[in-house]
Parts: sequence; structure tokens; C-alpha cells
Amino acid sequence: MDQKLLLGKTAIVTGATSGIGKAIFFAFLRSGAKVIGLGTNPEKIAKIQEEIRAEGREQNSFIEPCDVSSKEAVDSFFAKLPSEFLHLDILVNNAGITKDGLLLRMSLDDWEKVLDTNLRSCFLMSQHAAKLMIKARSGRIINISSVVGLIGNPGQTNYAASKAGIIGFSRSLAKELASRNILVNCIAPGFIETGMTAALGDEKNKEAAHHIPLGRMGSPEDVAKSALFLASDLSTYITGQVLVVDGGLSIGF
Repeated sequence: MDQKLLLGKTAIVTGATSGIGKAIFFAFLRSGAKVIGLGTNPEKIAKIQEEIRAEGREQNSFIEPCDVSSKEAVDSFFAKLPSEFLHLDILVNNAGITKDGLLLRMSLDDWEKVLDTNLRSCFLMSQHAAKLMIKARSGRIINISSVVGLIGNPGQTNYAASKAGIIGFSRSLAKELASRNILVNCIAPGFIETGMTAALGDEKNKEAAHHIPLGRMGSPEDVAKSALFLASDLSTYITGQVLVVDGGLSIGF
């Protein structure tokens, strides 16, 4: 990994305590950026802090608790943002949950929790980040959607709606901010080996892999590499796009 790819950049990554978010957090850190990671699980936050210390990167990284679906929590986080992050270069909106179930059995609470965590958080975080980026007349916002937001999946109407919403949100925001040299893009991962997919069980994961042309599930690092590309100067003429990282799942055999 190029240790200078993001040298001098500042970044915020939500959902940074596990899976894709954790991989992006450390990929950015190891590429020279100063990074704040946000999460809600105290045990996972403590574990990330240990890993940061083990790598000797305490000066360049922070991991903090924040419920990014809460306006009050997000407002408070940005109000206390360290001075070096007031020139914010990169925001990655990765926080996400699933509450799967068939539509006829889905509770309103499960619908709202998924939409709030996955989509409302993008609105809240991007609104604050955009204000800082507009002042600097530069920035990158990377929103983690999903291939499910493109092709759908039975039992995930709430999740698919939230991830499709992220795509529409991102494309509209890209048009709003392009004149200020702020690029807004999505990454749509397919089946990635995380705790979220592990909960599906071995049989479902084997079945999913069977439908992937590359014949395997992706790793969080596969997605992190795509985020590095979109965050770096390698992608200065790309905005309003969806980078699908799914091993060919969405195109089929």
C-alpha cells in the first residue's frame, strides 16, 4: 500500500469499528492520512484503539463513539472536531445495519432503524462535511451503498431502499457540489466477508459465492482499495458515479 497516497489529508470514516469501515480506516491511515473513525460499540472501539497503539499511529488517528443516525450526536461531534480536521478532505459514510425480513412481516421499527442508520446518517454527516469542504473548495465524499441497492434482494426491502437511496442522494449531491471541486461517489459492494455476511450462515454464503463470476466472496480490503482510489488524486475527474465491487455478481454469468 502506498504510504504517501493520502499524505497530508484528513478523513472521517463512519462505521469504522469492523468489516469494511475498519478496513477503510486502516487503509487511509497507512496511506498517510489523519483519520477519525466513528462507531457505537464500546468493545470494538477499545479493540481498534489497541490496534492503533500497536501500530504506533496514535498521533494520526482517533476512534470515537458517535451514533451517526442521531442529529444531536452528529452536531456534537462536529462541534468538538479537532482543529486539524476543520479542513476536512474526505468523508466516508459507511455506517450500516440490516434488519432482514419479508415485507409482510417487517415491523415499522425495523424499517425505520435501517433507513435511519444507513441513509439518514449520510444526510447528517454530509451536511456538516460539505460546509467544511465548501470553505476549502475541495473534498471527497464517498458513500458506501450496496449491490442490493442496484439489483434488490428478497427479505431486504428496507436495506435495499436505504442503499438505493444512498445512490440517488450521492448523484444529486455530486451535482450540487461539483462547482466547488467536491467529488461525491458511491461504492456498491457485493457479498463481502464481514460479520454481517457471516450471520447468514455457511450454506447461504456458499450459495452466494456460486453466483459470483469470480467464484469467491470479496474481502473488506477489496472495498478499501476502491475507497483509496476515490479518495486519492487518482480520481480527480470522477463524480456522481457508482463503483460496483462485487466480483461480477450484478452482471451474472
